[in-house]
Amino acid sequence: MDIPLAERLRPKHLRDYISQPHLVGASGILTKFIETGVVPSLLFWGPPGSGKTTLAQLLAAETTRPFYSLSAVNAGVKDVREVIDRAKRGGGIFDPQKPLLFIDEIHRFSKSQQDSLLEAVEKGWLTLIGATTENPSFEVIPALLSRCQLYVLESFGVPEMETLIRRALAEDVLLKTRQVKIEETTALMRYSGGDARKLLNLLELVVLSQTSEPAIINDAQVLAVAQQQMSRYDKSGEMHYDVVSAFIKSIRGSDPNAAIYWLGRMLSGGEDVKFIARRLVILASEDIGNANPTALVLANSTFQAVSAIGNPESRIILAQCAVYLASSPKSNSTYVAINEALALIEKLPPYAVPLHLRNAPTKLMKELGYGEEYQYAHSFEGNFAFQEYLPEELSGTKFYEPGTNSRETTDRAFLKKRWGDKYGY
Repeated sequence: MDIPLAERLRPKHLRDYISQPHLVGASGILTKFIETGVVPSLLFWGPPGSGKTTLAQLLAAETTRPFYSLSAVNAGVKDVREVIDRAKRGGGIFDPQKPLLFIDEIHRFSKSQQDSLLEAVEKGWLTLIGATTENPSFEVIPALLSRCQLYVLESFGVPEMETLIRRALAEDVLLKTRQVKIEETTALMRYSGGDARKLLNLLELVVLSQTSEPAIINDAQVLAVAQQQMSRYDKSGEMHYDVVSAFIKSIRGSDPNAAIYWLGRMLSGGEDVKFIARRLVILASEDIGNANPTALVLANSTFQAVSAIGNPESRIILAQCAVYLASSPKSNSTYVAINEALALIEKLPPYAVPLHLRNAPTKLMKELGYGEEYQYAHSFEGNFAFQEYLPEELSGTKFYEPGTNSRETTDRAFLKKRWGDKYGY
């Protein structure tokens, strides 16, 4: 059978869809769209194999809409305009049969190609559903992004992947003709990495690679097949995230040699240099931070440089930045601090800003005492005023814990002198 297992098992009804309960559960927003029949233009952002295409198809099927599908890899403005012309010949914005146009990998569309969609989306001739594995803030033009609702899809977890395996063995015609014995699935889960498509296709390959009955699913069989299928870097998804992960972790682990190797793997595979540079900018702040603030400056300059230079010279700039970041002292203290603050904010009510910290641009605010007791730090010895800057309910809460590198050790000494008793520095 030429059709891959992942395609053969693609759900035909929303009730059969696995994962993304925040979108398709009983109170999920997509469920509500289907119930009302009103589907706005959407963008699905999620990793490969998280069900973006399937959701688009199900939205069309459940709302009985005409469905057009384009891939940004091989479609152009002409293809988009043909669909728009068909849609314009329909009943207009309130037509219940208004078509859905699904564009896979919409981040690969150029600015002009994305511009060609704006009028159709704005005037409601069709409903756009775009799918992307890349951050839409970087890859989708602002005008189009503002006209679409953005929904984030997550990788499949182990329970969902186990459900997929059971469904495949119970429902697929081809696999049902074989006796299959599952001994262990650790390697199958690991190599799939939360990608449902990869999971199902790898499962099928493992079964079909065996001639004896029953076909055995265990780590050894999976490993033998996976190594053959995943030997090359594939920027469309198969090895994409694994190699990027290895690259980032090599820099985080301060190994410039490994960082250069994985960078070379990405470059030789045709990876977008801006994609690599963006991740270096993130890493410079997340993993190096105040241990070496210059790292962020260099990483940002690297992104600007490769955006202007392009290939093949960008390899030199990226290599310089990767080696610098790998050889730099590391700290994730500010990354941890903001995550802890956000986690606490999610749990607690939005406490009021203390009166002395409030701005007082009007006479009434001044009369109410806004900013009245604020102490201007530069008016005090050492440019420091011992005053409360957190809401009263959070007084003494410490988010930032300086690292042990030389620069943050200096920060700790400064903060200890100022806030040692209050925050425990």
